[in-house]
Amino acid sequence: MVCNVTDFLERTAERFPERTAVVDGVREIRYGAFRREARQIGSAVAGLGLWRQSVVVYLEKGVAALEAIWGILYSGCYYTPIDVHMPPARAQKILETLAPALLITDEAHLDRVREMAGGRQILTVEDALAREADEEAVERRRRGIIDTDLLYVFFTSGSTGAPKGVMISHRAVIDFTEAVIETFQITEHERIGNQGALHFDLSTLDVYGSVAAGAALYLIPQGYFKFPVKLLQYIAEHRISMIYWVPSALVITANLRALKAVDVSCLKKITFCGEVMPCKQLNVWRRYVPSALYANLYGPTETTCASTYYIVDREFEDGDLLPIGKPFPNTRVLLLTEEGQEAGPGEMGEICIAGSSLAYGYYKDETRTAESFVTYEAGGHQETIYRTGDLARYNERGELIYLSRKDFQIKHMGHRIELGEIEAALNGMPEVTECCCLYDDKKHKIVAFLVTELEEAAVARHLGCVVPEYMRPGRYCFLDRMPHNANGKIDRAALKKEVQ
Repeated sequence: MVCNVTDFLERTAERFPERTAVVDGVREIRYGAFRREARQIGSAVAGLGLWRQSVVVYLEKGVAALEAIWGILYSGCYYTPIDVHMPPARAQKILETLAPALLITDEAHLDRVREMAGGRQILTVEDALAREADEEAVERRRRGIIDTDLLYVFFTSGSTGAPKGVMISHRAVIDFTEAVIETFQITEHERIGNQGALHFDLSTLDVYGSVAAGAALYLIPQGYFKFPVKLLQYIAEHRISMIYWVPSALVITANLRALKAVDVSCLKKITFCGEVMPCKQLNVWRRYVPSALYANLYGPTETTCASTYYIVDREFEDGDLLPIGKPFPNTRVLLLTEEGQEAGPGEMGEICIAGSSLAYGYYKDETRTAESFVTYEAGGHQETIYRTGDLARYNERGELIYLSRKDFQIKHMGHRIELGEIEAALNGMPEVTECCCLYDDKKHKIVAFLVTELEEAAVARHLGCVVPEYMRPGRYCFLDRMPHNANGKIDRAALKKEVQ
């Protein structure tokens, strides 16, 4: 029985002490040594008298950052990674919300952390690793952790400008990890190529799935994602067998024809999550890496990374919508109409999720927690569901089809319109490499942002053949490059400033 996630590392280190655990741009470490150093850090945290308290990790993504995360978990505390490249004002807001008991960093970032810490305790990994672990103390702490304890608090964007801290338990991560390993048959022979930052929930599969399976985790240097050929050469050189990336990373690689230049047939499992994967670029990947399994995962941070999955099992036209499939084991998905009833066949509804994977809510924010985590009653039984704000319907095969965000659903010229449907139509054009649609509330216009060499007239002619007149953009903005945020997704916030 897995009582907390440290059981994953204990079992794997015992089974495979000499297998590669993590590789970053500088260092490679095996499971036996990784466990030992994580326990050293855990011992140092415990030695400060901390238990079930908030600890911040302020380190570059690498072996040391992962050891710090696991060390915090061994101590019985919960962690929040802060990206060292994050704007100081945002980092400060997170610290104000968390009020952490400790910040873990390294000598290279110590001065900056001292400025941020506001008198809070600081521990460097160098100092922690210079000490022998108190193994008995670590083991007492580890055995005191139960699956309902907090594991991490990840901060997502908030509509008020204040980041929201999503609280995830050990149970939620165990549930997700075990489901993913079973679904995709992840074993100790896997080499997983990481893209997601450690403060981004996409990394959950990489960090915990690799350890639970005994697989090797390769932390691909972030700069490589700006140079698709170099990125694919890294995959080929290290024989990466599985990736779990945001679609934008796959889209850019397909658009720049890097797959034609580099053989990445070593990839056996290509999975993606976080935004809509356009079928046009998926088809490029499938053409060049035909033997791989492709899977589209869906789920917000509040449901521990992903709640549903679709393993691609047929051909799709470039402009089709890719299903998000069906729920993972031990997860329930409801589609609820505006009236709170379950949507009928083909009817649109809001995706609502129940199960062990749900977050506890938002850290020190009861108001926003109550708005999103609500009680739903069916058949005389009450359960907590998370209202995602995402709209979907079931297709004739019983697969979930993601349509749009509720806040991407607009009312224009008397019609309810899903902006995602217009984006799918634009993505169906071979000459369009990326696109995004927003709504200008002041001028009552749909605005389409595109990366393409086509003229506006050609785009408008195409849309005139595939969408009704009331769904056609009133304004086109042609870009050389689509802006992306730190997590690799299309930066809608940056684009929205263009329409205000």
